[in-house]
Amino acid sequence: MNLTQYVDHLRQELAVAAEAGGEEARALAERLTAPLESAARLTLLNALSAAAEEITSELAPGSVDLRLRGLDPEFVVTPPPAGDAFDAQAEYAALMAPTPPPPPAPPAQDAPDDGGTARINLRLPAHVKARVEEAANRDGLSVNAWLVRAVSAALDQPGGGRPGGSAGRREAPGFGGGYTGWVR
Repeated sequence: MNLTQYVDHLRQELAVAAEAGGEEARALAERLTAPLESAARLTLLNALSAAAEEITSELAPGSVDLRLRGLDPEFVVTPPPAGDAFDAQAEYAALMAPTPPPPPAPPAQDAPDDGGTARINLRLPAHVKARVEEAANRDGLSVNAWLVRAVSAALDQPGGGRPGGSAGRREAPGFGGGYTGWVR
């Protein structure tokens, strides 16, 4: 997608608006258009990125990604897989546990989805990243969509949301992870 035509249109609109202010306003508008070009491009990219996120949330498990090639953005559309719907619980179990986990609890009715998204940086070991990419490709999903499904499945499991979950540190029954009392 070529943003130049949109930036040029914005430049023309600014020039037309400046004409109403006289010669001094027109000269100021001409001096401002060059520095504003990069800000206009960045604003357009932000709007396109937000639109891609909204479309992805409606298209899930498919996705729309916005990639930047040089100065021009490009959309990459990954349609939902044909056939059976993506089963995040089964995929999570295959990757993380030798035995299948119990089915997830139904979603809480008192916590409605506000539809908002948040950005997070995640550092993965290279071998785990490769496995995630393979699983996402196998399911016809973007890595982001696959990770969202895997995290949701992990949080829906009993003990989900605790660091380590059920696969992490084991504690002795009846103890809360520490000991208190006196020792001689």
